[in-house]
Amino acid sequence: MIALIPPVYFWLIVLIACLVIEAGTTQLLTIWFAVGSVGAMIAAALGFGELVQISVCLVLSIVLLILLRPMTRNLLRPRQDRTNADRILGQTAVVIQTIDDRNGTGQIRLMGQVWTARAVQNEEIISEGETVVVRQISGVKAIVERCEVNR
Repeated sequence: MIALIPPVYFWLIVLIACLVIEAGTTQLLTIWFAVGSVGAMIAAALGFGELVQISVCLVLSIVLLILLRPMTRNLLRPRQDRTNADRILGQTAVVIQTIDDRNGTGQIRLMGQVWTARAVQNEEIISEGETVVVRQISGVKAIVERCEVNR
């Protein structure tokens, strides 16, 4: 390693650096290299040469990364709890009150419920009886656009 630092201390520095980086990112990426550096530190303490230490560090890190990261990534990914409103996205609905953003009017009937609706394109007027698709939700309003069959 570096001539001035004993190998065990070098791997201890690598371990600390990996842990500090991991604490800053929380992506569970450098944690595997921290474990690899512990293996290399043990190899150094047992008197193995630099090539063996580096090999132990890399092999152990890569094996753990390949085997364990997919499982731990699921733990880090926050679950999105879908709301009842989310299920209307992409659904078709019938306009029951003309949608006119200038006048602030518009309602649709969707899944037996009445929703206040606004057009995706602000100046567009969608007449009563037309079929629309819900593209997004803004507060308690469904943001809709005409179905292709209406055009």
